Amino acid sequence: MPQFLLTWLATAGALFLTAILVPGLEISGFSSALIGAIALGFVNAIVKPILILFTLPLTILTLGLFLLVVNAIALGLVGYLTPGLEVNGFFPAVIGSLVLTFISSLINQLLGQDENLVE
Repeated sequence: MPQFLLTWLATAGALFLTAILVPGLEISGFSSALIGAIALGFVNAIVKPILILFTLPLTILTLGLFLLVVNAIALGLVGYLTPGLEVNGFFPAVIGSLVLTFISSLINQLLGQDENLVE
């Protein structure tokens, strides 16, 4: 259970930092980031694999670059589902998804959570 809470707080922190750094992403407070982390987990677990499956031909055609669009759609959906988190457009969503991935990976490396993942 503590690992789950640590991951949840790390994701919320990464989401909060991303909203501060990227213009076009607005967050009202850390409580919105906590709710957004739950929504992000839900979207990444259920919605994103379905989107990847439906857009697989386009992803193959663009050599994987269309996954940036899928990530932007996922972040936009998280903004729609989370009260207090706004994603103001497509390009802030693309840049926000890239920054969120980078910050999340840094936080996970600092916390040592990447060691437990099985690839």
